[in-house]
Amino acid sequence: MQMGKGFNIIPGNERAHQKKQFGMGILDLNALSSVLIDPDNRVFVDMGALHAKSEVERGIRFSPEKDAVPNGKPYWVVWVAMEPGPQGPVIAGLTASEMWIDRESRKGWKILPDHVNAMDKALKRKFNLYGMPAEKRAALKAFLQETNPQAWENSGSQLKALFEETERN
Repeated sequence: MQMGKGFNIIPGNERAHQKKQFGMGILDLNALSSVLIDPDNRVFVDMGALHAKSEVERGIRFSPEKDAVPNGKPYWVVWVAMEPGPQGPVIAGLTASEMWIDRESRKGWKILPDHVNAMDKALKRKFNLYGMPAEKRAALKAFLQETNPQAWENSGSQLKALFEETERN
């Protein structure tokens, strides 16, 4: 997981600034990575998930009804927001969303607004792995520690507390 050029707020057009319009800038998604956890607890980066086009999502027709995917397998999309800190990179936000995919029938379940909201929360420096099973959390923790040990060490107690809950259970 590499950091982009840093977390920036990119200004919109100059006229918007002059008119003092609401919402005149956009967040730079270079600071955000999408990490997937598959049913076998393999963890990998797939930047296509930023646009709901990860490798596992391609060719799948999604339904908001979980019952429509009786043979689905659980996947988790984890949004990781990075930013530069005084000692180096920091994991500034981390949230996750669940989805179920049945590759054979090419059907899946996810609630797209939940995925978008989780992405937004990660960008806003929030931490939440609500509902993620312990074995998935353990796999994610190992991935984060191995992929960028410096970012893990530089990150605050709020991030590490997400994984301590798993170790106690």
